[in-house]
Amino acid sequence: MPKNKPHPGEPRRAAPARPAPPPTPDPQELAQAASAQSGFAGLGSLRDALKVQTRQRERERAIEKAARTEAAADSDLFRREIGSVAPLKPPMRALPRREAPVPLPLQTRLDEQAVLHEAISDDFDPEAYLDTSDSLFYHRPGVSAEVVKKLRRGAWIVQAQLDLHGLRREEAREALQNFIREAGKRGLRCVRVIHGKGLGSVGKEPVLKGKVRAWLVQKEEVIAFCEARPHDGGAGAVLVLLQPHSHSHAQPRQSP
Repeated sequence: MPKNKPHPGEPRRAAPARPAPPPTPDPQELAQAASAQSGFAGLGSLRDALKVQTRQRERERAIEKAARTEAAADSDLFRREIGSVAPLKPPMRALPRREAPVPLPLQTRLDEQAVLHEAISDDFDPEAYLDTSDSLFYHRPGVSAEVVKKLRRGAWIVQAQLDLHGLRREEAREALQNFIREAGKRGLRCVRVIHGKGLGSVGKEPVLKGKVRAWLVQKEEVIAFCEARPHDGGAGAVLVLLQPHSHSHAQPRQSP
């Protein structure tokens, strides 16, 4: 019987066990292991970055603190140099402007009244200025007597009239002053003044007739006057020609 073969009666021996091959590593486990190793390295970098930021913040706080200290020192120095101060008084505010009242020419009126009273006097003798013919008439020096003739013929239209009937001397004088002044302002050229014939006065004498002529001679606005025609009042009225005005509306009409 061959030596290498066991005896049929002997029990069979177990074959020696072979060593198991090493397990094949799982790819996913290998990736996780590599990630863990890289994560540790990242933590180190993060730690270093945090340290740098911490040092930078400390420097910034130190700089800020130094700036506050310097500003406080400058403020203290400024207060010491300036000394004690007081608040300024609030500025005066302008009051709202009120509308000015409409000015009244009081002084002008007073001046005009004074001129009127000075210009007309009861003591004035007009005889030297009056021409005597059928009726008394007057023309200012430098004005032709032809103007009086035209006035008597009605070359100028009567634009306004003043009736002095029933007025006392002072009232008549003031009324005549105002009438002549307003007529001149309006640019009138020819007006009529009715003084009456004196039939109702004491002695039947026309008191105002002579006064009116004396007053008219003293007025600068008057350049001529004459007794009115019969149909315009005759001896109880006088036609008055005034200075020409730039805005005069009266024009001489043709003589009949």
